[in-house]
Amino acid sequence: MLGKIIGGIAGKRIAKHVSGVDETGGAIAGVVAATVLRRFGLAGIAAAALGGYAAKKIAEKRRSGKPS
Repeated sequence: MLGKIIGGIAGKRIAKHVSGVDETGGAIAGVVAATVLRRFGLAGIAAAALGGYAAKKIAEKRRSGKPS
């Protein structure tokens, strides 16, 4: 329960810096993320972090317009 509360607060604060997401949506996403990460375990968390990093790098490369 405490993890969901902390996740909700963190999601609300992160939503302030992300366009298109209001504070309520960010809080809900934080609660869902806390629940999902708890069920994934350590290997799932590591895989999600690596996938997020790879997606960020791909998006940055597409925005810069540089060919591969």
